[in-house]
Amino acid sequence: MSLHKAHKNKRKTMSRTNFDQLLQAGCHFGHLRRKWNPAMAPYIFMERNGIHIIDLHKTVAKVDEAAEALKNIAKSGKKILFVATKKQAKDVIAEKATSVNMPYINERWAGGMLTNFQTIRKAIKKMANIDKLMNDGTFSNLSKRELLQITRQRAKLEKNLGSISDLTRLPSALFVVDICKEHIAIKEAQRLGIPVFGIVDTNANPNEVDFVIPANDDAKDSIDTILSACCAAIAEGLQERKVEKADEKASAEQAEEAAEGKKRNSRARKEAAPAAEQAEEAAE
Repeated sequence: MSLHKAHKNKRKTMSRTNFDQLLQAGCHFGHLRRKWNPAMAPYIFMERNGIHIIDLHKTVAKVDEAAEALKNIAKSGKKILFVATKKQAKDVIAEKATSVNMPYINERWAGGMLTNFQTIRKAIKKMANIDKLMNDGTFSNLSKRELLQITRQRAKLEKNLGSISDLTRLPSALFVVDICKEHIAIKEAQRLGIPVFGIVDTNANPNEVDFVIPANDDAKDSIDTILSACCAAIAEGLQERKVEKADEKASAEQAEEAAEGKKRNSRARKEAAPAAEQAEEAAE
């Protein structure tokens, strides 16, 4: 085996995803040349039939870079908010984010979701209060019309905010599919200093996000492949955090047992001391 092939195989085993996976998923297809953003030039391999082709070698490297950063965020116990409201990404983002227990937005992005987070939290609490009142029978005396209005309000809140109901504080990062479509979310994150990870197509400005993943953001398979790699890294981070916590707990228990052992030994020595003195006096 040549040195080049060995190096290539080694890279494949170390990478979160490889060139062939990205190629099969159609991650290399960009937009028409007339729609391109010149800032994406470093990530474009060539032009074919008027369409820009993304350099997948750079995509592999960028996926690995983003995955490692996401893993560290998850390992520290922080939340990553996934955002994708376009049709072909909605179901994928919901599935992948749910698999790693992370919040997501796949319906309309409500303005102020981040910059006016306290108001959003109030809306989520309102949803929880409606559930509580429905369950304890408080609404049983309402008319059908009033009950219908409340039910519709609850359904609307669930649709827009149900997926972030467990988000008690601002997320530590944003993962965005199609940074052009989700520009409001990105602007809010930038204003608050929240790092942004994004799948960036050839029609977008990569300087808008902190972690660029150059790839086709219109094809479902492309989005799925990249999200799978990133979420696998997040799952690893969560698992490592779980193991570390278990080790810390075990160490704390061992330290506690050792302290208890010292206390018992100390008490035993104190109790044995008078008996030893009496035996010594009797011997004299």
